[in-house]
Amino acid sequence: MSTVACANEAGQGTVPANPSASIQLPSGFKLNVFANIPTLSKHENATSPRMMVFDALGNLYVSMPKLGAVLMLSDQNHDGVADKIYLIAQNLNAPHGLAFVGEKLYVANQDSIVVLEKNNGTWPAKSPVTIVKNLPTGGHTLKSLKLGPDGLLYVNVGSSCNVCSESDPLRATILRYTTEGKSAGALTTLGRHAPSPVYASGLRNSQGFAWHPNTHKMFATNEGADNRSEVKNGKVNDALPPEHLNQIEAGKHYGWPYCWGMPNQNEGQFADPSFGNDVDFCKRAQAPALTFISHSTPIGITFLHDAKIPKVYKSDAIVALHGSWNRKKHSGYQLVRVKFEGDRPVSVEDFATGWLSGTQAWGRPVDVVVGTDGAIYVSDDRAGLIYRITYQVQ
Repeated sequence: MSTVACANEAGQGTVPANPSASIQLPSGFKLNVFANIPTLSKHENATSPRMMVFDALGNLYVSMPKLGAVLMLSDQNHDGVADKIYLIAQNLNAPHGLAFVGEKLYVANQDSIVVLEKNNGTWPAKSPVTIVKNLPTGGHTLKSLKLGPDGLLYVNVGSSCNVCSESDPLRATILRYTTEGKSAGALTTLGRHAPSPVYASGLRNSQGFAWHPNTHKMFATNEGADNRSEVKNGKVNDALPPEHLNQIEAGKHYGWPYCWGMPNQNEGQFADPSFGNDVDFCKRAQAPALTFISHSTPIGITFLHDAKIPKVYKSDAIVALHGSWNRKKHSGYQLVRVKFEGDRPVSVEDFATGWLSGTQAWGRPVDVVVGTDGAIYVSDDRAGLIYRITYQVQ
């Protein structure tokens, strides 16, 4: 997603001299700036860090779609602040999602999945090897990528539009591939039919996904459509539709573009009266596991089981709400805690706030991951920062 200001996006606030003092967290938690990407990289265009992953040695890798690059951040003296930055690869095509398979780094470009390997044991990487080609581009063009507990690759492909009937079956989906790049979707095909990579559909833009640590159920954030109303051709209702947290199951359809989930609705979804209005289909569509406030743009999600935090948090997840661009009263620009009972999400509460003040926002959280040190790391593509959140024993 671009960080260029839109009509109702929160205005560009000034990054405070001490961001740590401007972010409110639950008691006992502390935030520090792990990396100021433009300063550390000495590259004025390195301003928009997005998706992150750690290697086995504890180095943090971050995608830079606008720069066409992937960077590695190293904290060599283990003081919680990055002290060195490495260029892993450049001249990529809007790289976004990152996933390690062994020592190989898989990268989701906007049109492909490529594999990066060290060159004689060191970075920068050798020339990328492409294993998946011809992913749809345009519209929601950035692709997220993760390695699932089944050893397969999952990649999101967002819609080409706000609300429309897609002609490309790969659009508004989560796709699944083997680590060799072979299609491994929900349906098994026979004979002369080419195998499909489509794992789940009806997902307008699911940029963040993670697996429950105990059950391995997959949960994905999803961004709802804009400018909708509960009545046909009615006045735009800023409260509709809510954003979704979906439990992703093979072969399921999650409603877009025909319907959306409603808060506190347990069965089916609400049929968009201005598009299709297929009530029967929407009753069958997979309802969200939980909803977030409308237009808050949920992206990154991580479970907290490996974080060094109090036990009461360890069964939960953190979601980054990137922030609204088309809502009169701004939403998002924060982190929220999704509380789980067993493997079921039951409620949402604020976790980190302070990036938004009135009509100005100095930062926009994107991704959230737990590091090998047990800290929580957050990327911010507006401030150009990566934060590190830790818990201090009381």
